Amino acid sequence: MLLLLTLCIPAYYALAPITRHNPVPRLFLRTVGTICGLRIRKLGALPVPGSFFIANHVSWLDIPALAGTTGTAFVAHDGLAGFGPLRWLCELNDTVFIARHQRATVSIQIEQIRAAMHETGALAVFPEGTTSGGVELLPFKSSLLSAIEGHDRHVAVQPVWLDYGPEAREIAWVGDEPGLDNALHILARWRPIPLTLHFLPPLTGEERTNRKTMAHGARRAIARAMGLDPD
Repeated sequence: MLLLLTLCIPAYYALAPITRHNPVPRLFLRTVGTICGLRIRKLGALPVPGSFFIANHVSWLDIPALAGTTGTAFVAHDGLAGFGPLRWLCELNDTVFIARHQRATVSIQIEQIRAAMHETGALAVFPEGTTSGGVELLPFKSSLLSAIEGHDRHVAVQPVWLDYGPEAREIAWVGDEPGLDNALHILARWRPIPLTLHFLPPLTGEERTNRKTMAHGARRAIARAMGLDPD
């Protein structure tokens, strides 16, 4: 991974002045996923340019998997921004950092999200707010969906189910497990990690009424795909 990083950084800055959508972050993240053992399969409706993905969250592997497949940027908790090198790497992929507990900044955050959508062409959010065990689904928080509420109907809002199958419990990063321990556990595996990305139909009609209906519609679609009670 370090060798890959040393190759990709100069390539990124070489291409930055001449391309709007720099392909290097997507290539880097896709290769990181491959190094970690991800074997990705795609099912369902193909994403369209300018999509806003709403996905369940199981592991840090979700990020290289989804970004490497679609080129999407992410909305992330601002706690990640406290570590300089990590913030720098995230910003290379146009990550939007959100202070989720500062309600006064919601309007600023919405503008940041809209700007990122314009720059990157796609953005993804994990509205559970944390990782789950992969076989259940936590409540979806709707505040960040305000960025695409109302007049932004041209933006496709697409639920995505990240399905690790029977490996979900072993892969999931939950509880008090340190991130480094989880990463070393995954890298020590001999078996590949199968992951199916289910691109579910984009939300339509009344599901697009407001941020709460979008959060509810996306959660219901993912829950049904998982075989869970949608309510």
